Amino acid sequence: MGLAGLELDRDGYLRDLTAWNEVVASELAAAEGIALSSAHWEVIALLRAFHARTGVAPAMRPLVRLARDALGAERGTSIHLLELFPGNPARVAAKIAGLPRPTNCL
Repeated sequence: MGLAGLELDRDGYLRDLTAWNEVVASELAAAEGIALSSAHWEVIALLRAFHARTGVAPAMRPLVRLARDALGAERGTSIHLLELFPGNPARVAAKIAGLPRPTNCL
């Protein structure tokens, strides 16, 4: 068990993806030391929509491309994503978005 009685795997990802909601996202973000802003929620929405279409969470390069296509060149950069989700943006953002660990992420 993890946050608020939710089942998390050993890396802190939700075991039951249907248990995700905005409160859960805020708790997962807080555990990562992140206070969610509207910029975070934009990326989370992109990730959740991508996962709904494809069944996977994107690794870093596809995430940057996805953000650039949806949010524009200024916000669709690895630097911007790193500022929002420090460490490994694809992994951290997927965790907060209630998605499985991205494939090809170390």
